Amino acid sequence: MPFVVTDSCIRCKYTDCVEVCPMDCFRQGPNFLVIVPEDCIDCSMCVPECPVGAIYNQADLPDEQRHFAEINARLAAHPDWKPITRSQPPLPDHEAWREVANKLEFLEQA
Repeated sequence: MPFVVTDSCIRCKYTDCVEVCPMDCFRQGPNFLVIVPEDCIDCSMCVPECPVGAIYNQADLPDEQRHFAEINARLAAHPDWKPITRSQPPLPDHEAWREVANKLEFLEQA
């Protein structure tokens, strides 16, 4: 099963995870990262790198985060969401958003 980026990443966009991905599976949008499910080899190397615990194996997604499997797959195929393989600074207001839950309404998809 592929890994999935969930709600905690929205408006933070920490990118420590992309550096360790051996398959370059990550794509980035304006304020969120996603994992290309077809490219993910289920290695789990990205999981401990995420400072907000936003990455789960799809099989282990909490019930309230299950919709993020579809969101990752859809946005990974979006033409404006480009590969990211090098760490970048988090978003400027990441500290204010780090502990906020239920941020889906703030996801910028294009």
